[in-house]
Amino acid sequence: MTTSDELEALSSKELHDRALSIARHRVDVMWMWKLLRAIPAAEASMGDVEDASMNIASTEHAISEFMEADEGDLAEALRPMYIEYILAHQK
Repeated sequence: MTTSDELEALSSKELHDRALSIARHRVDVMWMWKLLRAIPAAEASMGDVEDASMNIASTEHAISEFMEADEGDLAEALRPMYIEYILAHQK
């Protein structure tokens, strides 16, 4: 089993790829939707307010009011979500 520390050492791309691979294998549409909903918040945290607004406007009916702003680029902002998912669903 992979530990949290081992996952923290991976690149954001590797975390993304692992998390999505698990979600695809589990056919976990709900988690993928959760990830999609997190992207506008992550973009806003990067200072990309224009793109975040376009994403929110285009999917307003499907996005909850929950938006968490983190610092860093999109992949970095989503790292905790990837790590949490991988730890919860690893074999």
